[in-house]
Amino acid sequence: MYSYIKGVIVDMCKDHIVVDNQGIGYLIYVSNPYQFTKGKETLVYVYQQVREDGIILFGFLTKEEKDLFLKLILVKGIGCKTAIGILATGDVQAIISAIESKNITYLRKIPGIGPKAAQQIVLDLQGKFDIPSSQIVLTSVEFDEAVEVLIALGYKRQDVDRVMNTLSHESLDTNGYVKKALGLLVKI
Repeated sequence: MYSYIKGVIVDMCKDHIVVDNQGIGYLIYVSNPYQFTKGKETLVYVYQQVREDGIILFGFLTKEEKDLFLKLILVKGIGCKTAIGILATGDVQAIISAIESKNITYLRKIPGIGPKAAQQIVLDLQGKFDIPSSQIVLTSVEFDEAVEVLIALGYKRQDVDRVMNTLSHESLDTNGYVKKALGLLVKI
């Protein structure tokens, strides 16, 4: 079993990267290949899946991403491909916060996750994360709608998440969240 592979990123495609480690190219499926830099030596945390038809590597930029992935694949009905897809939709903290706050609406917006799968994720994983309750961001439907509006306006998901996390303790309607977030996004 591999824990990580350190090497140079030599190729990037829509769902995987190739890492050259001492002349061997490892094809590693990742949630977002564009978070890696081609031509740069990088440490990629990996999970090795062994199946009848082959061995597949799944890669992660951070240990936190890998830990969340390992928890997700323990959920009934969630396989490796679905778990890597969940990681592609947002940052680790937002996904954990949605699970801990039982935000089924947030989880259902993830492609491939229906109401049953979202409920199963919450049922199986709530309370299994080692984070203080002060770091859990409780979100509402209005909060989630504001995030979607800002992304539709063309802002990067990473910037939107960072700004919205500062507004997470406020209780506003969708328009209120959008207005405050836009004021903060222009300063970035």
